[in-house]
Amino acid sequence: MDAKDILGLSKNQLPIAQEKKSRPQKETQRKPDGVSREVYALTGGLAPLMPSIDASQLKKRPPSDEKITWQWLHFTNSARKDNLHLFHWVRVVNGVPPTGDYSFAKCNKSVDVVKYTDEEYEKYLTDPMWTKEETDQLFDLCERFDLRFIVIADRFPSSRTMEELKDRYYSVSRAILIARASSPGDVSVHPLVKEPYNVSQETERKRALSMVLSQTKQQERKDAEVLAEAKRIAEARMAARAAEEHALPVASQMGLESSQKAVVHGDTVSPSANVQLPSTAFAPSTSVMADSASTLASLRMLRVYLRTYALEQMVQAASSSAGLRTIKRVEQTLQDLGVNLKPKVPTKAVCAEHLELRKEILTLLNLQKQLQYKEAEGSSYREGSYIDMPGTPKRSLRGENQDRTFVPDTMSFGGDRVVKRDQKRKGPGRLSEAPSSPAHKRPRKLKASDM
Repeated sequence: MDAKDILGLSKNQLPIAQEKKSRPQKETQRKPDGVSREVYALTGGLAPLMPSIDASQLKKRPPSDEKITWQWLHFTNSARKDNLHLFHWVRVVNGVPPTGDYSFAKCNKSVDVVKYTDEEYEKYLTDPMWTKEETDQLFDLCERFDLRFIVIADRFPSSRTMEELKDRYYSVSRAILIARASSPGDVSVHPLVKEPYNVSQETERKRALSMVLSQTKQQERKDAEVLAEAKRIAEARMAARAAEEHALPVASQMGLESSQKAVVHGDTVSPSANVQLPSTAFAPSTSVMADSASTLASLRMLRVYLRTYALEQMVQAASSSAGLRTIKRVEQTLQDLGVNLKPKVPTKAVCAEHLELRKEILTLLNLQKQLQYKEAEGSSYREGSYIDMPGTPKRSLRGENQDRTFVPDTMSFGGDRVVKRDQKRKGPGRLSEAPSSPAHKRPRKLKASDM
């Protein structure tokens, strides 16, 4: 009997569809040479974050004449001043224990705090807001806690803020360094002298940081809306200012050209007087100036950006009114001149000259296009031919008699009046232009009375 007989279950075999599927074999990684099987099983083949031993020492076998043992020995740490004795396991070769300082003593880094004498304090360091006892306590705590001013402010006996403690420590250290130097230039590059501590700036920074960290989501959303509205207003004002500055020279130039045309042509009116030149034939338009102004405003809002990114944005703004073919011609002109499309050394001066060169090339291409237009217009005047321009009404070459619709005679051959048929419609709301054909009466049959 088996378990199914005891439980009263049927001995039906499992269907074929429920057979166990064969699992794909996992790829086994080969154990690297020089690593023991136990270590490889614990680490799973992953290298440690920090190398504990040089890779070249993995395959190195100890010499046969060395006898290595591990002993529980005491040691002293030079970083400690209390001469404390501790114990640890030490690797001993041939019964000779290792000598030297504790290996982790090098990790104990201390800050070199400036010391001053009583004469120096009376001569350089007197401050009505601080006593000598408070200054001595401050420097003792700075040396003890390695300039951890949060701990120092907590341990300081009097009620002084952290900014006041920092300001006193750095001002005293800076004054001592300058007083002990033979000349001010010797310590001009020292960080304490080069960048003095600013109490007001640090206080304002912490206040602003606490305000930002204490804001709610609604306040952050409102601040973002205010910044976006301020950016939009600034861009609109800059665009309007640029348009006003550009409108005056353009208006004076247009007035000068109109006066010159009036002097040359007199009272004669040319057929193409109402034709306007393309907008790209003139100097940079107000839209281009507005795009450049908005690009500069957006870059100022970023505060920190790459100069190559700024150059690309300014090039796009300057070429916004030009077509794709014009942009390609500008790039081809740059290549012909041997100038890179992107400066290799994008300093501020190089980027400004590169952008100015692109603008001059674009102006040159626009002037060439305007010159070709004027030459074509002059050649048409010389030949005396009339060129149909956009917006010019076309004159008909047919005579007035050809425009009239043919009207057939209303009298038929027999002298009877012909009745016109109704005009047929070719489409909805459109009459047929063809003249209607006259209707002819069929002759009646002869009767016997007529003979």
